[in-house]
Amino acid sequence: MISIIVAIDKRNAIGNKGDQLAYIREDLRRFKQFTTGHTIVMGRKTAEALPKGALPNRKNVVLSRSSDWQKEGFTVVKTIQQAIDEATDDELYVIGGGEIYKMFMPVANRLIITEIDKAFDEADTFFPAIDSATWHVTETTDWATDEKSGLRYRYVTYEK
Repeated sequence: MISIIVAIDKRNAIGNKGDQLAYIREDLRRFKQFTTGHTIVMGRKTAEALPKGALPNRKNVVLSRSSDWQKEGFTVVKTIQQAIDEATDDELYVIGGGEIYKMFMPVANRLIITEIDKAFDEADTFFPAIDSATWHVTETTDWATDEKSGLRYRYVTYEK
């Protein structure tokens, strides 16, 4: 199972200047719950944006064209197939960024989306369009509000 996990705004925006657009405590907990104990795949920029380096209790795989990029706690690969081959079990989570999401859309089985009920004007990185002919909603939660940021959000799961 290859799952893409992402938080998007109303315009499919996911980031600005190498950082995520919002920090929603419950969404971060949910991300940890899904990905702990599994392999996560990310691009170099996403890896460099992690404030404490490799995420604990996960195999951290970086898909990068740069053969000389190395950082403790990360396994670096050059192709999607190499990233898939690095999976430690039958669950692989793709965690960003924009180019990596685009590359994995054709091979992913599931999209785990956090929809944020806001359009962030400063966004510079976007998630690919979700084709309704390919992807079907299998679960949607009610809207919730993050106490700290005041942002409304909900979870939507898509499968092929």
